[in-house]
Amino acid sequence: MTREAVAGLVEQWQEARGRHDLEALIGLYASDCVVVSPMAAGNVHGPEANAKVYRAFFEAFPDATIEVEELLIDGDRVVEIGTLRATDTGGLMGMAPSGKLAVIPIVILSKVRNGEIVYERRVYDFTGLLVQIGVLKARPA
Repeated sequence: MTREAVAGLVEQWQEARGRHDLEALIGLYASDCVVVSPMAAGNVHGPEANAKVYRAFFEAFPDATIEVEELLIDGDRVVEIGTLRATDTGGLMGMAPSGKLAVIPIVILSKVRNGEIVYERRVYDFTGLLVQIGVLKARPA
């Protein structure tokens, strides 16, 4: 894929993610995609498993946004660096919503092939997110 084609795919992905458009998002992933995500507690395989992770996230955080600070494209690899902002108004993992905002850095590493995302690794501080929304308590250092 050309750099322009990869950039176009990334733009579609970012726009669908921003709209929380699950159908459009999942349509960008290959049938054999692998996604590594803290919300999934490891690896998920295939678009349907990935859809479950996205769905749980969007339900817990219906206002979630990622402010992209840097986007790197090198051949078939993409790195997106940004800040996730999300308010727990939907409840996470079956818990009651706290109404609290979480702001955490996030890095998403992706690999594309034939116009689809074949691999994605979401790197963020899941424990920090849980502390910020009040699910976990942290003692001052």
